[in-house]
Amino acid sequence: MNSERRALLYGLASVACWSTVATAFKLSLSYIDIWQLMFYATLTATLTLLLVVILRYGFSVMVASFKQHWRLTIIAGLLNPVVYYIVLFKAYDLLPAQVAQSINYTWSLVLTLMAVFFLNQKIKIADLAAAGVCYGGVFLIATQGNFDSFVGVNVMGIGLALLSTFIWAGYWILNMRDQRKSDLGLCLNFTLALPVTFLLCIYFSDMRVPLLGLAGAVYVGLIEMAIGFLFWSSALRLAKNASRINNLIFLSPFVSLIIIHQFLGETIYSTTLAGLVMIVSGLLLQQYAHKDGYLE
Repeated sequence: MNSERRALLYGLASVACWSTVATAFKLSLSYIDIWQLMFYATLTATLTLLLVVILRYGFSVMVASFKQHWRLTIIAGLLNPVVYYIVLFKAYDLLPAQVAQSINYTWSLVLTLMAVFFLNQKIKIADLAAAGVCYGGVFLIATQGNFDSFVGVNVMGIGLALLSTFIWAGYWILNMRDQRKSDLGLCLNFTLALPVTFLLCIYFSDMRVPLLGLAGAVYVGLIEMAIGFLFWSSALRLAKNASRINNLIFLSPFVSLIIIHQFLGETIYSTTLAGLVMIVSGLLLQQYAHKDGYLE
């Protein structure tokens, strides 16, 4: 099998993984709280990443990388998984899955806007147009078309979902300065974050969880935090044309809506579909504007 076909298969596998996680978040949070989900998911992801990294590079390489990049590891590990997933899980706890996951997909737009301030990048008119379209879609989804009233809108949930996009975009800006191999860096981040999530779980919650809650947390850690990322990084590494692989991610939110409806029983509103189409259209416009380089 040639590298381009393997890249496509890895990319589709990533989309399949990430299309299920909105449902997995909501199901898990019906049995356990955000602190328990954070710890047990991080534990699962850390063990998975450690196994992969030690087999690929060896334990000594991992230790040497940590010694060289310990400051970066501390900052990145606190951002992802700790702060990012606390905010994201709370947003999912407060919002319907279809709303939280739609807003979450605007992070790449936020990345471009933040790069203006943190990486001295130039903003384009197309970026501003994309922002208008995307956030118009967010507004449509949040209000469900009731533009004259915010009754029923969970403002805190919407705010946390939007905040999660800024945290994730900030993490990727940090990644642009990261000289570590992507899987090795992620492994170090999670290894450092694991004791933090343990202490948070002990302080704010309880280690005892029901079996179904534990199963959900293991699924989230394995599929969302570890395997999905490993598949995606492999796809980008093998692809001759990364933009073709990047476009696959736009399948994920629509597949996710089907899974949300089937397994959570949420009625998928026409405003959600229309808003999501606006968000994806805005992201495609932004991507086209930066076709010669994601950030110029």
